[in-house]
Amino acid sequence: MIIVGLQAPIVWENPEANRNVFEKLIREQVGDHVGKTGQVDLIVLPENFTTGFSMNLDEIDSWESGVTLGWMKGLASELDVAIFGSVAFKMEDGTARNRGLFVKPSGEVEHYDKKYLFSLGNEDKYYVSGENKVVVEYKGWKILLQICYDLRFPEFSRNSFEATYDIALYVANWPVPRIHAWRTLLQARAIENQCYVVGVNRSGEDPAGNIYSGDSIGVGFLGEMKSEGPVVEIVCERGRLDGYRERFPFLKDA
Repeated sequence: MIIVGLQAPIVWENPEANRNVFEKLIREQVGDHVGKTGQVDLIVLPENFTTGFSMNLDEIDSWESGVTLGWMKGLASELDVAIFGSVAFKMEDGTARNRGLFVKPSGEVEHYDKKYLFSLGNEDKYYVSGENKVVVEYKGWKILLQICYDLRFPEFSRNSFEATYDIALYVANWPVPRIHAWRTLLQARAIENQCYVVGVNRSGEDPAGNIYSGDSIGVGFLGEMKSEGPVVEIVCERGRLDGYRERFPFLKDA
C-alpha cells in the first residue's frame, strides 16, 4: 500500500480556501505517481484541515451542509484514492466534533471522533469527545485512526494479538515547542505496536501566534524513519510486516 501525507499552512477559518489548497496538492501527488512508483492508495491530510485549530464554533465547518464530505467523496471517486483527515465540524444540535473522515473511492465513509481533547487549548470546553477506537479495513489492511493529542495516550492505541491493526494514522496541529515529542512518540507507537505509522502535521502560523513546522513523517514497523514531509510517502509491505510479527511475537506475548 502506498500512502502519501500532505502538510501545508492552513488558512484560518476558511474551509473553501483550504479545500482548494489541498485539492491542488492531492491532484499533483496522484498525478505524479501514475506510471512511476504506482497508484497512490491513501492520501492523509492534517487535523482540522479546513479551518485550523479554532474554538470559534460559528466559523468552523458545517456537518449539516455536507460540503466538505461531498468534496472528499468526489475527489476519492474521481482519483480512485482513499482520503483521511480531520475536520472541525459544528453539528446540527449546536455541539462540535473534531471528526476524522476516512473516505473510500467507493463512496463508503467511516469516521472517528477525537477521544482525547486538548484541555490546554480549551478544546474540551467546545468539542464533544469521541468514545470509540476506530479501525477501518481498506485493500486488505487494517488502519487505526487517531488525532493529535491521542498520540500521548498509548493505552488507547495499544495493538493486540486478537484484534491487530497494521497501520496507525495520526493527523495533527502540533506546534514547534513540542515537536520533539511528536516525532519521538510516533516512532514509539510504531515500535510498541509492530505497525507502520504515518503522522501528518500542519505547517505555518495561526492567529494566536502558534508556529507549526510540520515535521510530518512516515515510520516503519521497526521505528525507523521512512519518509519526512512536506510530502510523506511510505510503502507498506505486507510480507515484511507479517514476517517480522511471526519472527518476533511481541503482540502475542502481551
